[in-house]
Amino acid sequence: MIEPLIEIKSLNVDYGLGDEAVHAVRDVTLTLHRGEVLGLAGESGSGKSTLAYGMTRLLPPPGVVAGGEVIYHDPERGPYDVLSLTNSELREFRWAETSIVFQGAMNSLNPVHRIGSQLTDAIKAHDPRGSRQAREARARELLNLVGIPGDRMESYPHQLSGGMRQRVMIGMALALEPKVVIMDEPTTALDVVMQRQILGELVQLRERLGFSVLFITHDLSLLVEFSDRIAIMYGGRIVEQAPAKQIYTDSLHPYSAGLLGSFPALRGPKRELTGIPGSPPDLRAMPTGCAFHPRCPKSFEPCAQEIPVLGVPDAPGGSDRTVACWLHPVR
Repeated sequence: MIEPLIEIKSLNVDYGLGDEAVHAVRDVTLTLHRGEVLGLAGESGSGKSTLAYGMTRLLPPPGVVAGGEVIYHDPERGPYDVLSLTNSELREFRWAETSIVFQGAMNSLNPVHRIGSQLTDAIKAHDPRGSRQAREARARELLNLVGIPGDRMESYPHQLSGGMRQRVMIGMALALEPKVVIMDEPTTALDVVMQRQILGELVQLRERLGFSVLFITHDLSLLVEFSDRIAIMYGGRIVEQAPAKQIYTDSLHPYSAGLLGSFPALRGPKRELTGIPGSPPDLRAMPTGCAFHPRCPKSFEPCAQEIPVLGVPDAPGGSDRTVACWLHPVR
């Protein structure tokens, strides 16, 4: 049986307070299983990164978690809510149980410190009693793990290529062998060859070390190849989630189909790229009913009136997936 590792339950994240608050994440329920790669896809502004920062309590002001739970299933301590941890408990939880690889490695690494010192500082913060020699040996091991020679410990971030900087960040994220690695669009600024190399190494590391991955990107074509399951976000909500193969071959939500039609097929006959007309919704003035209905080619009467509920579709083979669309009645 697949064990849940993190369960996000009815999570709501706002920017601001009171009547002027912008609801960036709305009633999101999502489960990351042990050893799984879960992809999270959607256009810019759909709430993907806000969801990740909300579940790890990394939201900068004026972001606030307005409601919900993030249950972490610790095999030793048992399940607990990350949102209720004290500051000291949260410091122990971060990097040891869950780590994050941010979108821009150059912005995440300190430009005036060598790579080696940044790796050893992260290790020392959680294991201050260890020796300097042990920390340096671990830092070299991490660099070798992600395909970077150990002598690069003396380099500054600007002396590394974009791909190498991103690999350093992945190595740093694995320093304390966390159970969960959250990757927030880590390959956005890289060319397609480097993207494939880094993602291939990530899959190999996952198989070796057994951690789970929440991979956030707007590029659905990457997730189809490297993810076990994919969740699609639009307007701050999950609108569909299913095994990656099902999303690719038989997507149910028109928004998922629009994302799939926005990139060229690698194999088979040529087809015209369709894209999605219009623009993502303004979170300050969301449309009534389904947020996607103003752009949806299949919208009909209920779409503009009521918000569809995310549930298991009432159709054959739908037990492993959920969808929120009036085209597909749910159980």
